[in-house]
Amino acid sequence: MSLRIGIEDGSEGRTVAWVLDHPGCFSYGINHQEALRNLPAALKEFNEWLTQHEQHHLAIPADQEIHIEDTWEVYHIDEYYELVPDGYEVNAWFRHDWIPLTENDIESGTALLSISRRDLLSTVHGLDQEALDFKLLGERWSIAGILNHVGGAEWWYQDRLGLAFPRQEVPSEPKERLKKVRAHLNHILPTLVGSKQVIGIEGEFWSPRKVLRRAIWHERDHTFHIRKLLTR
Repeated sequence: MSLRIGIEDGSEGRTVAWVLDHPGCFSYGINHQEALRNLPAALKEFNEWLTQHEQHHLAIPADQEIHIEDTWEVYHIDEYYELVPDGYEVNAWFRHDWIPLTENDIESGTALLSISRRDLLSTVHGLDQEALDFKLLGERWSIAGILNHVGGAEWWYQDRLGLAFPRQEVPSEPKERLKKVRAHLNHILPTLVGSKQVIGIEGEFWSPRKVLRRAIWHERDHTFHIRKLLTR
């Protein structure tokens, strides 16, 4: 067997190597060569994370050959869908994203979402409001801002499939936002088993598999981000 890898070049100025059959496992690099060099460490960290949360059955088997299945060059478009140097970033659409989700995909994806949320909340547990609102020099957001962003992005992913609740009902308080948006995602995921739905919206393709892939990645990525901020 081999690990199917999707390479996304140019995402926020870096390369992401996605382990396509294992949402939540990814590595970064300044280019695809570095992202692939960093992949073994990412695989090890992913399996340790699963073990820590007693999800051993989702671990990635060792000694698998790495196979680059697909490569995507990120580009930017304007409101007229013309290519521009600085506009809306069109992220990866892999052939793998066409595959309908199975019941096992939903079950394992829900488990991964659950433990990634547990990690996020435990990372910020005990921080007072001053710490949550403090923004370090050079950072785009405070920790509270990152939490709001995670919840908002997860709502937006659902909206790409036309399955989100109304935008005006998104809570402004970060933890309430996270809770409500995640509850809705957990509600809709079982309805997507076997769905062949693929939607093109605002110059980008979306499917249930892509939404699940990006939702798990996004929360883990920002949990790592917050931990780095706390060390500073």
